[in-house]
Amino acid sequence: MHIRDWPAAERPREKLLARGASALSDAELLAIFLGSGLPGRDAVATARDLLASHGPLRPLLDRSPNALAKLPGLGPARASALAAALELGQRHLSAALERGEAMTDPQAAGRYFAQRLRGRPHEVFAALFLDTRHRALGFEELFHGTLDGAEVHPRVVVQRALALNAAAVIVGHNHPSGNPEPSAADRAVTARLKQALALVDLRLLDHFVVADGPPVSLAARGWV
Repeated sequence: MHIRDWPAAERPREKLLARGASALSDAELLAIFLGSGLPGRDAVATARDLLASHGPLRPLLDRSPNALAKLPGLGPARASALAAALELGQRHLSAALERGEAMTDPQAAGRYFAQRLRGRPHEVFAALFLDTRHRALGFEELFHGTLDGAEVHPRVVVQRALALNAAAVIVGHNHPSGNPEPSAADRAVTARLKQALALVDLRLLDHFVVADGPPVSLAARGWV
């Protein structure tokens, strides 16, 4: 059965318009990009095949446009559209920083770190510097490490915060392993950073760990 013959409430486009994009499964969202499927398969079935053979979603979309173009059901045009959509999402999250809007939503800050750090093959530790009204002054990748760690020097974070005349800092790093659970070392670094920043009247607002799934906030766990 072709998708146009499905009940209206089950068609991906109609479902998105009626209930929002969050109501769609990964396969349904991908099917909207595909538009049509492989011979004998509708777009949703083709999307499910792609996710089963080359997914789940994150490793599938972490591929380069050239690699995506080689997958069945995609090709250069669709691969380019997917890559462009991902970049639009990143720029949408970055727009608040460029406008100098206050980072008052912890979840928004976590999503921003996730967009910047997710999918990196090695650990990256970054900091978002904020003014007294929690408006972004800058985002910097400060330390790069290996597959399972990056050495963090609190004095460097303090130096950069003072150079930018920041009043508060949010930090984050990725776990290339995909496990989002903060380690004992993550908690220790957080404590050292908080102490070092406090010595010069700067606040550490949060520390996010980016891996599979939603970013984990150490502040939400009471560790900041």
